[in-house]
Amino acid sequence: MSNKIHFIGIGGIGLSALARFLKQNGYDISGSDMQESPITNRLRDEGIKVSTPQNASNIIDQDIVIYSAAVKEDNIELVEAGKKKMLCLSRKDALPFILKGKKVFAVGGAHGKSTTSAMLASVIDGSVIIGAESKQFGSNMHFVNNDNLIFEADESDASFLNTNPYIAIVTNAEPEHMEFYDYNLERFYDAYKTFLKKAKIRVINAEDEFLSTLTDIEAIRLYPSSDIKKIETIIVDGEPYTSFILKDLGTFEVFGVGEHIAINASLTILAAMTQNPLEEVRINLKNYKGIKKRFDILEKDESHVIIDDYAHHPTEIEVTIKSARKYARLLGLKKVVAIWQPHKYSRTIDNLEKFKECFAGVDELVILPVYTTGEEKKEIDFEKHFKNYKPLFADAVSKEDGILRIIKNDETISDLKEGLIIGLGAGDITYQLRGQVYLS
Repeated sequence: MSNKIHFIGIGGIGLSALARFLKQNGYDISGSDMQESPITNRLRDEGIKVSTPQNASNIIDQDIVIYSAAVKEDNIELVEAGKKKMLCLSRKDALPFILKGKKVFAVGGAHGKSTTSAMLASVIDGSVIIGAESKQFGSNMHFVNNDNLIFEADESDASFLNTNPYIAIVTNAEPEHMEFYDYNLERFYDAYKTFLKKAKIRVINAEDEFLSTLTDIEAIRLYPSSDIKKIETIIVDGEPYTSFILKDLGTFEVFGVGEHIAINASLTILAAMTQNPLEEVRINLKNYKGIKKRFDILEKDESHVIIDDYAHHPTEIEVTIKSARKYARLLGLKKVVAIWQPHKYSRTIDNLEKFKECFAGVDELVILPVYTTGEEKKEIDFEKHFKNYKPLFADAVSKEDGILRIIKNDETISDLKEGLIIGLGAGDITYQLRGQVYLS
């Protein structure tokens, strides 16, 4: 067995989970990244050798090198590994090796797959690999010494086609990451169809525009508008929960707010019931405590609550704002303030018309600069397109003594200390909201 594995880009949320999983399976793991981050620090604490910055000297005698999608062909470590004729695998190509022999519960979809994966992990006894940090386990990976593996399956680069699902759950198939699919809808939808056909058991949201057409594929189908009844937000020990009735199965309660939470939980329940008794599923679902950066309540008192959410697509933002408004009403807070950090120029431009609509219902909107991941800058006239919201444009957010300060040109232009304040985006806004320095 190849024993030594090196990860290039180990500080990423996806690659770090794979590294942790293989370490628990007995492999000798090392890794590198461009710079320090909270993830690289935690990996070291867990006994993984992590080097920053990347350097050819980190490539010594490893058997396999696995690299993230962000790593380019001229990466100094990847070039060195090639010179030494090591086996080099992209994250995508490494999946068959990592998942081999496991009973994989694979969760795919444009939205909700991290949440649904974490929910499933609360009711299925098995290891977990997701692209977010589960609050139940305090990590993006949880190891259990059996063959069950709950895995968040990524469609962004079609890597979900390299999985071997026993159960495949698809939350939705809204077009996203279309640049990978050359903006070809047929190619995009064929990937989802192929993913589902690989599984022995399939659970789908049958009201999704595309998934509803798959009448030739045998699946457990959820029809949210008719199968889910009496969706209510309740407060349990000061925390928001969603209560709902699913089909003829009775009432369930799950952490979180909104119709989308009830849908994700229902897909989880229907999948888990193929393995475990109904009452066990009902009880264990309450073990789900949310995931970091998904309606993540950072601070709460009588006058304000600060929430961090990873929503970065218009559909996600729209449902998150609906949940925020509902939660604010329950808490008696009179306004909702959204702080939006657009993520990638390409995504913002491709979905601009929907972004212009998805903030309906907020009382105040703050727009931060686009968080880019190496893209060339493109001009977007935010003042023109979002003028209906009368937004406040800022450079950053700073947190001091529980107050969020809105920063422009190194000066505070506004203090946010009342109402429900929610940060939205997949960039470094999560660190800004926490008052942490982010090394970008």
